[in-house]
Amino acid sequence: AAGAAVGGVRNMLLEWCRAMTRSYEHVDIQNFSSSWGSGMAFCALIHKFFPDAFDYAALDPAQRRHNFTLAFSTAEKLADCAQLLEVDDMVRLAVPDAKCVYTYIQELYRSLVQKGLVKTRKK
Repeated sequence: AAGAAVGGVRNMLLEWCRAMTRSYEHVDIQNFSSSWGSGMAFCALIHKFFPDAFDYAALDPAQRRHNFTLAFSTAEKLADCAQLLEVDDMVRLAVPDAKCVYTYIQELYRSLVQKGLVKTRKK
């Protein structure tokens, strides 16, 4: 039962990421690994909640280091989200580690909930 619950949370979080980034160019979230490789999905997710923080339209998917740095530093500064991922690691890997990305997204979600920016359903 615990495995099913974890899968449910994982799928819920993936669907949430998709819903939050649906209108963003260069973002097509299908998983917690390759979909995050350019850094654009992280930037889109952060931009959705902090649209004045940076100009998303000016970002280039080829500028991976810039995108990861911008997303992680903005999330840390504005959402109080711990920077659990290293920019160097993300740039070095062609396909990000799914467990690492998933853990970071959980932390970002938790941070946004704490700030009152994401509403959760009461159980």
